[in-house]
Parts: sequence; C-alpha cells; structure tokens
Amino acid sequence: MLARLLFNLLNKHHVVEKLADSRPIRRAAQITAYFITKAQIAGRDASQRVLRSQTLRQVRDEAGKAPGGDLGEMASRLKRVRETFVNEVKEGWKDGSRQIKK
Repeated sequence: MLARLLFNLLNKHHVVEKLADSRPIRRAAQITAYFITKAQIAGRDASQRVLRSQTLRQVRDEAGKAPGGDLGEMASRLKRVRETFVNEVKEGWKDGSRQIKK
C-alpha cells in the first residue's frame, strides 16, 4: 500500500518539481556528484599507477618470452615478479597512509 502511494506521488509532475527544489534533495544531489567525481579521479589515478607499474612491465616481458627452459629459471622469474609486486604494494601502502594523514 505504501509503495503504491509513493509511486502515485512520484509520478505527479508538480510533486517531483517541489521535491527537486527542496534544500535536502539539492544537497543530496551535490554530495552524490562530489563522491562520484572523487571516485572517478581516484580510479583514473589508480589506473595510471598500474600502467606505470614495474610489475606490469615484468609480467608483459615474461609473457612475451618463449616458453620452455628449466623450472629453476621459471621459478626465479616468478620470484622477481613477486618481489617487485610486493615492493610496489608496500610503497602504495605507505603513500596511502601519507595521504590519509594529510
């Protein structure tokens, strides 16, 4: 019953206009737009960091190499990629904590 009442109210043009002109609805729209913009900026920054990542370069290089060789060589390659990845995660963690403190 309540859902039907809300549906009927929200389908009336003048009710929607009055709600849109109200301060709480405008403020909610501003806050929503702010958070969407912040999320887009953070996503863009994260994608740029990934593209500059040394780990990504190493994985591309290793994927481009011909398969084969002994298991020891493959294990050492994977170990280097792992170490680079761990170092980048640690650096990112430190950068994140510095940004939070600001």
